Amino acid sequence: MSAPPLTQVTQWVVAGKVSDTAKQLERELGLPPAIACLLVCRGIETVAAARAFLAPSLDQLHDPSLMLGMDKAVARLRTALLLQEPVLIYGDYDVDGTVATVLLKTAAERAAAAMGVTADIRYHIPHRIREGYGMQELRIEAAAAEGVRLIVSVDTGIRAFAAAEEAERVGLDLIVTDHHLPDGAEGVPRAVAVVNPNQPGCEYPYKELCGAAVAFKLAQALLESSVQQEDERLRLREKTLPSFLKLLAIATIADAVPLTGENRVIAALGLLELRKPSQAGLKALMELSQIDTSRAISATDIGFRLAPRINAAGRMDIASDVVEMFLTRDPAMARTLAEKLHRLNEERRTTEAEALREIEERLAVMVASPEGLAACLVLDDPAWHRGVIGILASRVVDRTGRPSLVLAHEEGQAYGSGRSVAGFHLLDALTSIDTEEDTQLFARFGGHAHAVGFSLPSSQVEDLRNRMARYAASKRTADDEITKLDCDLELRLGEITADFLVALEQLGPFGNGNSEPVFLSYGVRLGIAPKVVKDRHLRLTVEDPDDGSRLGGMAWGRRTDWAARAREEGWVQGSLLDLVYRLRRNWHPDFGGWELEIIAIRSGAANNR
Repeated sequence: MSAPPLTQVTQWVVAGKVSDTAKQLERELGLPPAIACLLVCRGIETVAAARAFLAPSLDQLHDPSLMLGMDKAVARLRTALLLQEPVLIYGDYDVDGTVATVLLKTAAERAAAAMGVTADIRYHIPHRIREGYGMQELRIEAAAAEGVRLIVSVDTGIRAFAAAEEAERVGLDLIVTDHHLPDGAEGVPRAVAVVNPNQPGCEYPYKELCGAAVAFKLAQALLESSVQQEDERLRLREKTLPSFLKLLAIATIADAVPLTGENRVIAALGLLELRKPSQAGLKALMELSQIDTSRAISATDIGFRLAPRINAAGRMDIASDVVEMFLTRDPAMARTLAEKLHRLNEERRTTEAEALREIEERLAVMVASPEGLAACLVLDDPAWHRGVIGILASRVVDRTGRPSLVLAHEEGQAYGSGRSVAGFHLLDALTSIDTEEDTQLFARFGGHAHAVGFSLPSSQVEDLRNRMARYAASKRTADDEITKLDCDLELRLGEITADFLVALEQLGPFGNGNSEPVFLSYGVRLGIAPKVVKDRHLRLTVEDPDDGSRLGGMAWGRRTDWAARAREEGWVQGSLLDLVYRLRRNWHPDFGGWELEIIAIRSGAANNR
């Protein structure tokens, strides 16, 4: 949705202030003052912490053995490899689940080779429509019939109690690796080992890993247990593990886990490794996604180019194509599979756009109604494709600033996906309303604070809508009624120097938990009147009235509302404006360089501060 948000911003709030702590970081690390303030805003308050943040390294990753259940998982997996037992990796159909499958399968086969045996490692990625999310009892039964002796779940399984019981019934051992939150009442499934930093009793220092990162920890521990010679250990640390970070960075960024702690290390180092794609499938997909490896690769490249194509397989068809693409060594096969993902993504975009038009119409009606927008939005339609409901939920949140659930229907069952906003724990909300009025609402549900998946009978959707509206309304405070635009720091255009921009890039990669800095500049002078670009965007040039520093800026998708304001408020060359913006690097070969990505604008005035 490129239209401006439905809710009107009433306050611009600046978080960052000059402090003694920031001055110390500036002095001891030689940082530009604004960068030191940004570090403090992110909770980086000591010189040691700042050095670690600005220079991520493998040494900052924690020992996998600190994770509860890891030693048992490695021991059982080693036994399976040594005895050449068939092992099934049970994954999930999104980027996180498919990458986790690839990483663990690759590691298990390498570990087996180091032990001098041949591994029989199979995998299963469920079909989103035919099987649905999570481990299914029928697939467990089928695995036993096929001779599998051990199942290892990745990015799934922490609430798969029925599947775990079925595995026990048919004589299969089960290792659960997952990152989703366990059931608070029932605990974790019965298994040989459960590896999840969020399970009760696990003292692993970092809890925010994605599913692929948990699988990577198991892969790392398994590989370390299979090498004995010092040169082999050195090769593992300097070549093998960094090579895994390429895909792991994609999963980490795509799954929108906080880019803090270990996730920051994984993302930062993985993005560097991605400039050297050697695996045929990754190389083909990056080429089709038009990612230029001659320049720095950003989290935005992953989030808006690579991840949508990978996710499209599971959304529109079958995600096992992703696993095959990342495993094959045949460049022709890799190209064929990458092209298929590209086509599926185009299909996904068309399907999504059709649903978004319908959603826009509904939201407009809601806003115009006396009741206005509900505290939590629940939208459903029988025509919507199950594969895009998660994306739709994200778009609704972006548009409204409200937690949102979007559902599709199939054969009397509703399948939903939810996304939330800061301060509203979506999984807690679903847990609370599930047994309201002593009637269980959901057939199944799970997820995190910010994202959930669930299913329930179609006949119960109206009940869901009412329960969520009541729950969300009970959590709203007077402060929630004030729509704020949060800014990291007040900045003069003259402070945007070459040294500042170099240091700014060091704060990345940006994403959830380490958001791209948002700046506020008061009283900048308009260099030229706003110019319409491609009938939808506005381009303008602004300058610092004190030192004449000049920068170009783009306001994406804001032609309709801002061009009208420019006429009404008389924005002409020399007008003073207040701007909220991000700094973006434009890599266009003809007019590249740094520019402002303008988020908000208003006429400048002395009393605006």
